[in-house]
Amino acid sequence: MRVPLSWLREYVDLAADATPEDVLAAMVSVGFEEEDIHRFEISGPVVVGQVVSIEAEAQSNGKTINWCQVDVGEAHGGVRGIVCGAHNFVAGDKVVVTLPGAVLPGPFPIAARKTYGHVSDGMIASARELGLGDEHNGILVLADLGIDAPVGADAIALLGLDDVAVEINVTPDRGYAFSLRGVAREYSHATGATFRDPAERDFAELQPGTGHTAIVDDQAPVRGRVGASEFVTRVVRDVDPSRPTPPWMIARLSLAGMRSLGILIDITNYVMLELGQPLHGYDLDTLSGGITVRRATAGEKITTLDGQERALHVEDLLITDDSGPIGIAGVMGGGTTEMNDATRNVLIEAATFDPVTIARSARRHKLPSEASKRFERGVDPLIPFVAARRAADLMVELAGGTLTDEGGALFSEVFIGEIVLPAGFVQGLIGVDYTDAEITGALETIGADVTTGEDSWVVIPPTWRPDLTDKWTLAEEVARIHGLDRIPSVLPTPPSGRGLTAHQQGRRRVANALAAAGFVETSAFPFTSDVQNDLHGSASGEKLPSIRLANALDGQAPYLRRSLIPGLLQIAHRNISRGFTDLAIFETGVVFLPEPGVTYGTDDVPPLGARPSDEKLAELNASIPPQRRHVAALLTGNVSARQPGRPAEPAGLAEALDAVRVIAAAAGVEIDVEQGQRAALHPGRSGVLRIGETEVGYVGELHPDVAADADLPGRATVLELDLDGILSLAGASVVAASLSAFPAATQDVSLVVPAELPAAELRAALIEGAGDLLESLRLVDDYRGEGVPEGSKSLTFALRFRADDRTLTAAEATAAKLAGVAVATERFGATLRD
Repeated sequence: MRVPLSWLREYVDLAADATPEDVLAAMVSVGFEEEDIHRFEISGPVVVGQVVSIEAEAQSNGKTINWCQVDVGEAHGGVRGIVCGAHNFVAGDKVVVTLPGAVLPGPFPIAARKTYGHVSDGMIASARELGLGDEHNGILVLADLGIDAPVGADAIALLGLDDVAVEINVTPDRGYAFSLRGVAREYSHATGATFRDPAERDFAELQPGTGHTAIVDDQAPVRGRVGASEFVTRVVRDVDPSRPTPPWMIARLSLAGMRSLGILIDITNYVMLELGQPLHGYDLDTLSGGITVRRATAGEKITTLDGQERALHVEDLLITDDSGPIGIAGVMGGGTTEMNDATRNVLIEAATFDPVTIARSARRHKLPSEASKRFERGVDPLIPFVAARRAADLMVELAGGTLTDEGGALFSEVFIGEIVLPAGFVQGLIGVDYTDAEITGALETIGADVTTGEDSWVVIPPTWRPDLTDKWTLAEEVARIHGLDRIPSVLPTPPSGRGLTAHQQGRRRVANALAAAGFVETSAFPFTSDVQNDLHGSASGEKLPSIRLANALDGQAPYLRRSLIPGLLQIAHRNISRGFTDLAIFETGVVFLPEPGVTYGTDDVPPLGARPSDEKLAELNASIPPQRRHVAALLTGNVSARQPGRPAEPAGLAEALDAVRVIAAAAGVEIDVEQGQRAALHPGRSGVLRIGETEVGYVGELHPDVAADADLPGRATVLELDLDGILSLAGASVVAASLSAFPAATQDVSLVVPAELPAAELRAALIEGAGDLLESLRLVDDYRGEGVPEGSKSLTFALRFRADDRTLTAAEATAAKLAGVAVATERFGATLRD
């Protein structure tokens, strides 16, 4: 909200020497955030001049310029010669002259310069050049604005260009501050300055009359709330839309962030900014019959003021007459009844609309407006009568209209519920020992009605504060009014036994371990296509159920992911396109795994501001598909760059399997690898990851076609594991084994086995036979060349033995090794290679 200080001074006593920074500091003290300070980017000398003479001179380029003699007053050099290309003025007119040394918005410095054969000693300015609007059809003639100022007078002050505005950030729960009335009241709270409410008027003079009462026919209220609870109309006849908007109003609107659109529209915008009540003006002569407020019907359309034809939703609230829709209530009016240069009679509308209805319509049609911004946050239900009369008065004063007895009003009883505030509650919640007088004083200051009971207060919030709904919000108001700096900065002592859960600790260990191993953590959008879900979500690439979003950000990726791999592929492609070709990236995130035949989601969404029942929460949870947290990684390019005397080392399955081991160690489990097949992976270069008999993931090289579709050059290796499943299988906390003080005995063994036998199965047999003395075993060679029978392979393992209580002899180590070989021979027919 931008607040011109000259406007603010009308409603609250602002010190004459108060700076914009002082005002912002006061607003910050009552809970607003400061945003900026806005000024007209103009500096003098800018003065009132009177045209003495005009000589029209035709130019060789086809233009005709005016060589003008302009009197700017003795104090500024008397008569000056100025070249001007505009033709909308005559001798004797008073104009705005920017003299050499002035700076106009842009910045555009003014200097004497030679042009068209003359030295132009200044410039006669237009409204746009002064920052007063977009009008640039000619220069600004002061008589057109109703101004007759002495020659040489300061035009900056005359036009209100010396004003300044402060901008504050208004949070969604404090919509009343989207008005000068609300900001002035808050400044009064902050400083104690006297506040003058512009809405305080005799209710008798606010009665709108008869003949134009609207009908509300809401057959489908949203959440049971009728779309319009109040609807006030007033009629002003014989207005003159050609009258200029006064400079002071243009200046204030401009500083508030709104451009001048003509006197009638400017007045409705001015009153909205002043009182916080959005208004709409109709050309009365274009209305057909009476006004009805109703919901849209299927297939209805409307052309709004921006010239766009919009298909309406049955939930949209409309303003209609006998011709059909003439406006989307609280959002934007229709083009058929808008006020224009031919308007002579105006129907002013001020209403109270349902915030949810307005918010949904504004978002549905992507039409955020100044009106909808206020309606969706809640407008004071007692202000429509005041706002309608205020706009009518300004149209009479500034547009020459006549206020009639015509109009109408739909009344609605305004009921504000009582809130019981127990004694001692505020002190206990905020942590400050407020006195009873401070509590009641703060609540009365914001406009609440407070009744004292035995051990509590009964509080009725003011009508402009719909955010005050319970004792907690009242306590916050007490703290805000008396200063948040009174709250002690003492951290509460947390209860014992809290902290991260075992699963949270496990997820953090896995992520930290991968990062420490050289992987970079990434975060991808959880959206993908159904094709990617089918390809990466199952081993065979079969069609799987997926959750489709109703309002997808990307029409090509409208489904929630079943796998993390599609997101990693996108991230890899983006990095490679920017020259980062050596990648080792990972992500931990949630995947969505709907079950076949189950319908998810619900249209029965509970209202905001009220906690759903346990039954409703259970129903909502049941409407959500299973969500598992996975961990996935992708490697492509090289793990080490080419160096003198050493070639580059490409990333491959070995590095991916090392990442699996890192994850297993961090999670406290043993993960076995078995050869397997997946549709997205290269045949023969993929494996299934298991913990015991439970499959927990897969690892492998991407199929060349899949890598090509993702625009990945060369090979790419991926892995994905069910992190929740791994941590569930980890069981109790992992206890580190004690270190042995005795040396290890190492031996190797080479076994010839059938070529189709997975190395993991042979490894498991050796471990089983070697017994407790075996400390570690790893595959170091896979040989299939000369000396090995056709259809066989030679697998070499490095074994390490150690005892906790003695130094092993070579014979003991050999015996343990041969025991493992015996099991492998019995199970697979393995033979020792010579």
